[in-house]
Amino acid sequence: ILTVATGIETHNAYAVNFIESIGRIKHMCPGAKVSGGVSNISFSFRGNNVVREAMHSAFLFHAIKAGLDMGIVNAGMLEVYEEIPKDLLEHVEDVLLNRRPDATERLVAFGEELKKQSTGTTAETKADEAWRGEPVEKRLAHALVKGIDAYINEDTEEARQKLGRPLAVIEGPLMSGMNVVGDLFGSGKMFLPQVVKSARVMKKAVAYLTPFMEAEKAAMAAEGRSVQAQGKVLLATVKGDVHDIGKNIVGVVLGCNNYEVIDLGVMVPCEKILETAKKEGVHIIGLSGLITPSLDEMTHVAQEMERQGFKMPLLIGGATTSKVHTAVKIAPGYQEPVVHVLDASRAVPVVSSLISNELKGDFVNSLQSEYERLRNTHAGQKANLISIQDARSRSLKFDWNTCSPAKPEFIGSRVLSSQTPSSGYEKISGTISIKELVPFIDWSPFFHTWELRGRYPAILQHEKYGEQARRLYEDAQLLLEKIVCDNLLGLRAVYGFFPANSVGDDVEIYADKSRRTPLATFHFLRQQIEKAEGQPNLCLADFVAPKGGAFAPDYLGAFAVTAGIGLDDLVKKFKAEHDDYNAIMAEALADRLAEAFAEFLHKRVREEWGYGTDEKLSNEDLIDEKYRGIRPAPGYPACPDHTEKRILWDVLDVENRTGIKLTESCAMWPGSSVSGLYFSHPESKYFAVGKLNRDQMVDYHLRKGMTLQEVERWMGPWLNYDPEAKNNFSPTTCSCGRPHPPMRK
Repeated sequence: ILTVATGIETHNAYAVNFIESIGRIKHMCPGAKVSGGVSNISFSFRGNNVVREAMHSAFLFHAIKAGLDMGIVNAGMLEVYEEIPKDLLEHVEDVLLNRRPDATERLVAFGEELKKQSTGTTAETKADEAWRGEPVEKRLAHALVKGIDAYINEDTEEARQKLGRPLAVIEGPLMSGMNVVGDLFGSGKMFLPQVVKSARVMKKAVAYLTPFMEAEKAAMAAEGRSVQAQGKVLLATVKGDVHDIGKNIVGVVLGCNNYEVIDLGVMVPCEKILETAKKEGVHIIGLSGLITPSLDEMTHVAQEMERQGFKMPLLIGGATTSKVHTAVKIAPGYQEPVVHVLDASRAVPVVSSLISNELKGDFVNSLQSEYERLRNTHAGQKANLISIQDARSRSLKFDWNTCSPAKPEFIGSRVLSSQTPSSGYEKISGTISIKELVPFIDWSPFFHTWELRGRYPAILQHEKYGEQARRLYEDAQLLLEKIVCDNLLGLRAVYGFFPANSVGDDVEIYADKSRRTPLATFHFLRQQIEKAEGQPNLCLADFVAPKGGAFAPDYLGAFAVTAGIGLDDLVKKFKAEHDDYNAIMAEALADRLAEAFAEFLHKRVREEWGYGTDEKLSNEDLIDEKYRGIRPAPGYPACPDHTEKRILWDVLDVENRTGIKLTESCAMWPGSSVSGLYFSHPESKYFAVGKLNRDQMVDYHLRKGMTLQEVERWMGPWLNYDPEAKNNFSPTTCSCGRPHPPMRK
């Protein structure tokens, strides 16, 4: 049974459709039984038990008459049908039976009045609703600032009738209201979640007015009038990258400040970005990316803009980007301003400065001076590194003769899924539900997505934005419960254990216990930073028993999980309803669920590996990683090479068994996915490889069978030297002394 009274017109008939379907089933399938989850019908009225109890009872009254055999409902949330007040029953049945188009609005208002009466705050209700008595211009401004969309269509229509033209509504009260939103956000008196809610109200108002404006196009052209945006901005996540939450937020914030935003989405090639920019006549291009290969792609786009003679500013943003990288690597390739934008709150002042004839000159001069200072500082900052041979001599050493590595309960791999496997997927080894993952969610990064900095749960009591954090958290719980109840997101994972041994800085894994034939080889990098006496230069291979010794057998685990199945459709649905707030919320929740899935699976792996069966850890302990073992991921500090994902994908057959794909830049799609390796050694820990010298890159390219230029391109941000400043010769031997596969061209 699906939720009614959501504010979405297509949902209005869900209750009556279910009731009607009971009769059809009983007629077409004599003897069949019908059951339904009743509690979900009243989901829109969470927190108002008086209305929910009445809705459950009234729904059951009509459904049982139609033939319902069983209803799933909290028995404590049922009112006796005959004892439901007649005025409440009328409003409830108007909604359930879809008897009038304004049924939802009427029940919302009536229910809030009942709620206030039950708490003795009727006067507060009148005060809260006092804005409804204001002139329509003030009501629209209030709705935009407060993010209230309950009355937006009727108020927008009233304004259209009053002002005479839909364009006047947009240029007048709507833009005035959004200007207030922009001012409040810019002054720190309004927070990002509130701004996104305001944008939702604005989009719904514009959507209502659009048909009227289309009808006036000819007249508008004759009068020479149009809605003039402050500027046109093109946004895109670059080729090979799939992450776009930050970009979406920037787009919403710019839209709130009267900029026309063209969002090309994710994995957008350079050619499409530049072609669209020319075709649409944009004023600014904004590039976004999360993974490190995106940095090279951004540099390429900037160089192409220079080659093709573009004369517009370029914005750079994303988790791996920085002001220093922008100044050193991207800006020198393009003569127009290239600006690193740290977060959404900085986007508006940057864009307004670049578009303004009065502000641009001083802004660009200041930017160029800062970039020159950063380049000079960077040029003198080379890490003090030791040779790869010396680093290996200082590796972390264990007495493997006394070590007893844990033995997993199975060798090979297994698949978990929340869904019945479709054709092409193998039989699953176990099931998993989103509900099981909820206790494993780390909520702190969720608030960071919305630019509310702090640690959960303390952030809920934050002096400045605790109230906003609480509202955001409540909204997240509502959508999360909807996702759980309606199975809106699918989960899938593959993981496994393999016999393993280290060979220098590599780790070989084997298909069976005989360990005769390597199944695959994972390649790792070693710290080269000069350390204090007695401090080891770490490599992940240090935590696996070396090959060739009479040691107890050791093992390596691997995994890939996703919580993003169905996310794309869910986000598109919200955007089609002009609801960017819930579109961004869905992406943020899917990311949190993917990380929770990885945490959940790691706990299961520790148990199946035999060393985690006695854990008694709270969720806070899990977030703080107070357990044995680590799960480093390719592309992160301990294993910064994204291309190692390709080996993991081959070993576990990830794409065929989970549907998670790798882009050409080794980003995972769906984006709400996590992958990595499991190390079980009691002293294994996370660390950052840090800067790397050319001698290790020469050794590394031979071990991987890739060209030196190729590994230097992938490892660019970690190089302690300029690969363009020397002759890139490629030796044929390396320090490990093993034969190597032929290098890829």
